[in-house]
Amino acid sequence: MKTRSVPLSTSYSIPYTRLMRIIGIDPGIERVGIAVIEKIAGKETYLFSECFKTSAKLSHAERLALIGAEIERSIEEWQPSGMAIEKLFFEKNTTTAMGVAEARGVMLYEGARKNLSVYEYTPLEIKVAVTGYGKSDKRGVMDMVPRLIKLPTRKMIDDEVDAIAVALTCFAHEKNI
Repeated sequence: MKTRSVPLSTSYSIPYTRLMRIIGIDPGIERVGIAVIEKIAGKETYLFSECFKTSAKLSHAERLALIGAEIERSIEEWQPSGMAIEKLFFEKNTTTAMGVAEARGVMLYEGARKNLSVYEYTPLEIKVAVTGYGKSDKRGVMDMVPRLIKLPTRKMIDDEVDAIAVALTCFAHEKNI
């Protein structure tokens, strides 16, 4: 725990505890996982998560605009100091990969526009940080996240849990935040 003393007078001081708030993003074009968690005095706390959806009936440009607006809204509402986002890894469908890459670019743009520190993690890094095993499957990540951080009792879509996992990975990797 990093602390510093903030002088109030010459006779005493109050300890200052470093706070870090991260917006975690699981990128997609149809579904985007967004989560906000913070770390105070070494403990992670869940604040918010959602699965933001766009309709396939909209043009690609309209979907990108909606995603950008939602990321901007979330950043403005939650005031994170950093953004953690999953790097893309596609083996098969290159058409899907291109669309998701463009959406990811919009998300990175919004983070940069808001002067956030941006942290990027591969699926392997996320699996290792959350489960301790790089070849863990999606179920392993879904099962482990609630053991690492207290979540609301409502049912969560896997994109939300993935976004929480991305944010937790940031705290695991970036020891100075």
